[in-house]
Amino acid sequence: MDHVDSGLYRDITDHAHDAPAWLRHTAEIGTEAGLLVFVALFAVGWWRARRSDTRAFAIAVLAPLATAVAYVRSEVLKSVVAEERPCRAVTGAAPSLAQCPPYGDWSFPSNHATIAGASAATLVLVRRALVRLTAPLALLAAFSRVFVGVHYPHDVVAGLLLGVAVSLAVVALATRPAVRLTGAARGSASPVARWITGPGPRSDASSYATHRRR
Repeated sequence: MDHVDSGLYRDITDHAHDAPAWLRHTAEIGTEAGLLVFVALFAVGWWRARRSDTRAFAIAVLAPLATAVAYVRSEVLKSVVAEERPCRAVTGAAPSLAQCPPYGDWSFPSNHATIAGASAATLVLVRRALVRLTAPLALLAAFSRVFVGVHYPHDVVAGLLLGVAVSLAVVALATRPAVRLTGAARGSASPVARWITGPGPRSDASSYATHRRR
């Protein structure tokens, strides 16, 4: 497996060096910028969910939290496996496009791929139609880590799978208590809590206003 993966790593990094300059620069920037897109989508999901029911809002809030848990799990696994980065370990490979991380910043699994996989999966729970954006974005983010030379292919595959599995498990386990907290916050006397959670569905807000006028 190591020989096969090292060979695939060499092939990808060789193609990366033969790629047009604009593509190499885009990959270097995109490997980080893609995660910022997920952050923006989390923010939009939370804002839209303020007008949704308590369950939808709870899932929108849990999405970035579950992604953070997946990231922590990947960091723990990194320290256990302690796999050296291919930009140092693979002999005869082209130099990495991105700076090779320092010794001790291990390779398996890819944190970027873990975050991308977790973000993509949980955002689909927030809004199913997002799968058309989040799935390709996660795959591109993961592949870019191999393309710029800082991860093996198996690092990013493991990261994607880990991110999806952990984040979905966290959402599944935490949704019920999160729904209770959302309901309590929406009924709270605190204006900050009510602003964060929003008024809920428009129908509920309008019926409340009508009731008040009576």
